[in-house]
Amino acid sequence: MTKGVTNETPDGMSLEKIDTIINTLREEKYRWKPARRVYIPKKNGKRRPLGMPTWSDKLLQEVIRSILEAYFEPQFSPHSHGFRPDRGCHTALREIYQNWSGTTWFIEGDISACFDKLDHQLLLNTLQEHIHDGRFINLIQNLLKAGYLEDWQFHKTHSGTPQGGIVSPILANILLDKLDKFVENVLIPKYTKGKTRKRNPFTRNSISSHIEQGKKGITKEQKS
Repeated sequence: MTKGVTNETPDGMSLEKIDTIINTLREEKYRWKPARRVYIPKKNGKRRPLGMPTWSDKLLQEVIRSILEAYFEPQFSPHSHGFRPDRGCHTALREIYQNWSGTTWFIEGDISACFDKLDHQLLLNTLQEHIHDGRFINLIQNLLKAGYLEDWQFHKTHSGTPQGGIVSPILANILLDKLDKFVENVLIPKYTKGKTRKRNPFTRNSISSHIEQGKKGITKEQKS
C-alpha cells in the first residue's frame, strides 16, 4: 500500500484502533490528515497528480463511500457507466451496440481536471438535498478541506477531491448526476419533439461527393 504523510500501515491496525476512530467520530474530533501529493505519467507526456491518504483516512473514506454508494447508486442514470460497480467501458460499449443502432453522430467531451475542479460548496449543497445528518456532512466537508503535502509543503484545497482518494469517484458522480438528469429530462425532450429537420442540402451534397470519390478510388485500385 502506498503510504500517506505518516508511516501508518495496515499492519498496525487493530480493533482497539478502530474503536478509537469510532469514538473520535462520535465526539466529532476526527481530523483528516493532508494527502501526500505524488505524480504519475500520462500518455500525453504530462503528469497526473494523486493524493495518497493515510491508512486510517483510507479506512474511513471506504466507510463513507459504502454509505454514499448504498443511497445514491440506485438513483444514478442507467446510461452512466464511469466509476460505478459492475460498470465500465464494456457495459458502455454493450449499450451502444444494443441500443444505438440508428445513431450516426456522436459528441465526445471531456471535463478537464474533473476531480481537481469540483466545487466544494456545490457538492455539499447537493449532498444536503439528500442527507440531513449535519455531522456526516461536516465530516465530508473537513475531508475536502484537509489539503495536501507536496515536498513537505502544506497546500490548502479550495476545490476538488483528491485523485487517489477512495471517496472521490462517488462524490464526482453525485455531482455529475445532475448533468445526466438535465440531459435526459430537459435537453433530450426539447430536441426530439416536433418535426424532424430536413437534411442540409450542402451537407448532403458534400457527403455524396465524398462517397463518390471513395467509390472511384476503390474502382481504380481494383483495376490496377
